[in-house]
Parts: sequence; C-alpha cells; structure tokens
Amino acid sequence: MLGLSRREFLLGSAGTLSAFAAGGFAARQAQAAEHALTLSSLDHGILPDTVTKAMMSFAADGPPPVLRLKQGQKTAIEVTNALDEASVVHWHGLRIANRMDGVPYLTQNPIETGQAFRYEFTPPDAGTFWYHPHCNTLEQIARGMTGMLIVEDGEDPGFDKDLPLNIRDFRLGSDGQFIDFYKPRNAARGGTLGTVSTVNWQVEPDFELEAGSLVRLRLAVTDLTRVGTYAVEGAQALVIALDSNPLPSPVPAADITLAPGQRADIALRVPDGEAADVRLVRRKSGGDKVLARFRPAGASARRDLRELKPLNPNPVPEADLNNAEVLDFVFGWSPEGNAPRPSICGSLGYTFWSINRIAWTGDAPGPLDPLATLKQGKSYILRLRNESPNAHPIHLHGVSFRLLNSNKRKLPPLVTDTALLLKEETMDVALVADNPGDWAFHCHVIEHQKTGLTGFLRIEG
Repeated sequence: MLGLSRREFLLGSAGTLSAFAAGGFAARQAQAAEHALTLSSLDHGILPDTVTKAMMSFAADGPPPVLRLKQGQKTAIEVTNALDEASVVHWHGLRIANRMDGVPYLTQNPIETGQAFRYEFTPPDAGTFWYHPHCNTLEQIARGMTGMLIVEDGEDPGFDKDLPLNIRDFRLGSDGQFIDFYKPRNAARGGTLGTVSTVNWQVEPDFELEAGSLVRLRLAVTDLTRVGTYAVEGAQALVIALDSNPLPSPVPAADITLAPGQRADIALRVPDGEAADVRLVRRKSGGDKVLARFRPAGASARRDLRELKPLNPNPVPEADLNNAEVLDFVFGWSPEGNAPRPSICGSLGYTFWSINRIAWTGDAPGPLDPLATLKQGKSYILRLRNESPNAHPIHLHGVSFRLLNSNKRKLPPLVTDTALLLKEETMDVALVADNPGDWAFHCHVIEHQKTGLTGFLRIEG
C-alpha cells in the first residue's frame, strides 16, 4: 500500500535524488531531477483474476507514483512521453509559474511521442494536490493517468503515518476491459459515471495500520465525473484541510462532499483493538459503498488526536472586498453547438457547454482570447452562475480563491482552487490576481470540459 511512516516523513523519501542545483542551462540539464515520470501504456489488474489491457500511467510498471515535495523548495520533474500520442502534465492546485502549469498551447506545446519536458517550480503551499494530463484529457485520465502530489508541511504536525488515497472510477466491463469512456447523451447532462470504484487502483483495499496511532488520510477525488459524499466510519476522524488549505477548526469526517478535483485531509485515530472495523465509505442510496478498510494491528500506540499540531495556513493573499471588481461568469449549454476544431490533444466531437455563451473549440494554437483580463495585484469577486440543472466543479489554475456566499446555501469561508456549483446556484468567490499569465478556467467534469465548458483568465502585470 502507498504510505509514508512517521520516520520516513521526518527523514525524507529514500528514493529522492540529490537536490536541484543552481547554475546555467547546461548545468541544470546535467543534474538529475528529483522526480522522473514516464508516460506509459501498460496492462494491469484492477478486477480479480483479470488484466485490464491498454491502461495508461505515469510509470511503466504500475499506478502513478505519489510525488512528495517540500513547501518553499524548488523541484524538478522530468517527464518523458512513451505513449503513442501527445500529452502534457498539469499540477492541480499548485500556484506556480504559468509556463510550468501544463496546459497545451496556453502555457506550453504538447509533449509529443519520444519527447521530454522538464518541469521546474517552487510550491508555495503545503497540502494535498494531484497531477494529470491536460491533452486528450478524458481518454488519458480514463485509462489511469491521475497521480497524487504531496507538498509536505514545513513543521511536522505529529502523525505516525501519512496515507494518500487516490479515489477514482474506471469504466470496465465484467471481463475487466474498458468500455466506452463516455456517452454523448450523458456528456450533455451530468456526465458518464464509472463502473468500478477504486482507491490507489485497487477495489476495496485493506490497509494495516498501527493500533492506537495517528494517521493522516489524504483523499483526492481524481475521477472524471463523480460527485460523492464521503465518510470515515468506525473510528475517531476529523477533517483538518480541504483542497490543500487547513480548516480554522477541524470537523467530524462525515458527509464530506467532494467533486472531481477536490481533496480532503483527515486525521484518523486508529482504534486500539484489532477487531475494529474502520471504513472509508461513499454515501449511496440503498447502502453505503465501502471504498477502503483500515485494520488496526499490534500493540496500541495510545496516541490522542489532541497531540497533533494545527496546520499552518498557506500564504494566499486576502482580497480587499471593499475595492474588489466584480466579474460575471455564466456556465451553461452552448448556444450554437458548432463542431470543435481538430486538435492533437483530441476532441469528443461535440460542443454542448459554454462559459459566458462562448464554447471552447478545442486545444489548438492561438490566437486565443481570454474570458476576462485581470490586473496583477488587484482584488476581484468572481460571480459564478450555473444556469444548468447539473453540478459543475469549477477549477481555476494558478490562483486560489475564497468562498463568499451562495444563493442556495451558507458557505464556509474556505480557500480553494475548485468550487462545486450546484444546480442553478450562483456563488461569489474572491481572489487577488497575484500570479501573472493565462490561466485555464473550466469544469472538472471532464466531459463538460472537453465539450466546451472551458476558457481562460489572463492576469497582466
């Protein structure tokens, strides 16, 4: 199982290579990157006694690796494309330089077969993030290309173990092979759900944990479509962070709604007795779906959740609401439904959705026009209006924002990069335009993203 013990957390990963050195271009290229990813096709077992053909990963021999970085420390990630098609890598939730954001043509050219690209950046925020392709996005994610990225806190909060949980569905038939990744009728509505639910590419995995210990569960919903409500049952468990940002006060780990792209950090106190039944479940009519189990083992460590140190807030600037400019964005169906442009990054062949009545016509070279132009350093309120009966997790690259208010519900003042818009909901969020560049702005239901519900915001210095 993927995880990190308290000792490994304090000493650093044994597989980490020497730190990236300063110097000229040639010297930098000569240095080994801290991490290396190979975009690969492979066959791998998901269902029992079967091997799923033609999966894709960021590794040649199994699930995408968990990348561990340090807050405020520069890193280099060498990406080599061994697929038979182009790709790029986007680092979901990281507020990094625009040229490293991994969006085809908007920030870089696609990485074609046999090519490599070196991503170099310094993560300013700690927390739970993830990475995925932004080229032929639906098929590459559907085949397996979602990995978790952890930016470790500058101060150890005191957990005994750190356990990333990559939560996603695959669309597999009873023979364990892929079926159609989407249905056009569903793409024009809520999206096409997967058939097999997994955690870390496993169906209902069983994690053995030290009895009485404190474990940080890092949940990342990397699914194409599914919006779910999650809970940890059978033990003391508190949500301590959402979408990489600490909560002012922890709340019980029950009924946590997470959409594609969203994350939750949970502090779990493992029960003392080995007979305890601890489960991660997703709420479901007719009975909850068990996604993973956590089994206490050995003598109790007798830890207490009160021993944990609070997480430090990330250095996200606070918007000046009294002087913020309001920008309106309407998310709904496409007014025309024109066919998208052909692209090296693939197309579903349909245009169902739009932002401000403008449908994204495909990932292709410019010229490209932004939905809005923001001035660097200025405060803004984005008014997000969903005029459809379907939910849309709206993700903004490169910038974090704070939830303000909604016409449907009371919102906590959370800082996030992905806001779930409910049916016909209007939500205000606030941000400081502190990161210059062209930043993708889209729904993270990938069928919606790839059929028009995409655009970008420009932040000018």
